[in-house]
Amino acid sequence: MNILMQAEAATEAGGGLPISFTAVYIIGFIAAVTIGSIAWYNSKRPAGWEGQERPNWVPEVKKQNEEESDQNQ
Repeated sequence: MNILMQAEAATEAGGGLPISFTAVYIIGFIAAVTIGSIAWYNSKRPAGWEGQERPNWVPEVKKQNEEESDQNQ
């Protein structure tokens, strides 16, 4: 209970998170969602999504075996 009162007092005294600290978390979250979306769209499709088109904004990433077969030809 004492910890909650200290946290409330710090917030009232202007001891909140700095804007730069919050901005880093927001930008990191957006980057993680973007990278995760690209990885998901380039992976095997889940059940029911096999025939779906890849969105235009997602770059196509070649797998290692595809790159090796292109180099061998």
